[in-house]
Amino acid sequence: METLVEGAVAGALRDGNDEVIRLYVAACAERMAPLFVGLRAGAPGREFDLDFYAESVRDLWYVDRPLADAAECVRLLERFPELQPSEEGITDVADTYAFFAVLCLRYALSAHGSGNAADAVSCGHAALTAMGMLDRNVAGAGLLAEEQRLQSLSLSGDASGLWDASITAGRERFRAVLGRLSRQACS
Repeated sequence: METLVEGAVAGALRDGNDEVIRLYVAACAERMAPLFVGLRAGAPGREFDLDFYAESVRDLWYVDRPLADAAECVRLLERFPELQPSEEGITDVADTYAFFAVLCLRYALSAHGSGNAADAVSCGHAALTAMGMLDRNVAGAGLLAEEQRLQSLSLSGDASGLWDASITAGRERFRAVLGRLSRQACS
């Protein structure tokens, strides 16, 4: 499978140390978090999932050490409905973006725990795929280019500026999906 992650970013992840990988995946997951938390907030029976997701994203920002329980977190996340196979596939807008948010976190947790650059690239690929889809469905969005820019920025090592930028980008994504949902409801 060809990845959307730019060659320079993938190379830096392969050549970088574990902290570079952990910062990269923490930022990717942070930017995608509103798509899960916002789209699943208030869903019956999802309280544990919402708390677990938010806590996992928070824990990813501890980039100075790998998550001790990353493998167990991945196992718990893989039980989420978004990652369960379905004969119908995913066709709903909210389900699509919640799926990509969960997939991004799954790879982020794995990469954070193992330092595996391939998992980090897969994490970035999930975010880029979702933003590419959103760009195709929201006129003038430019979210794919912004994700590519932020993925490159995440290699700088400045967690504070990256965290702020990731929070802002995540909110913009959520607003774009909400706009898409409201247009879908009107048609």
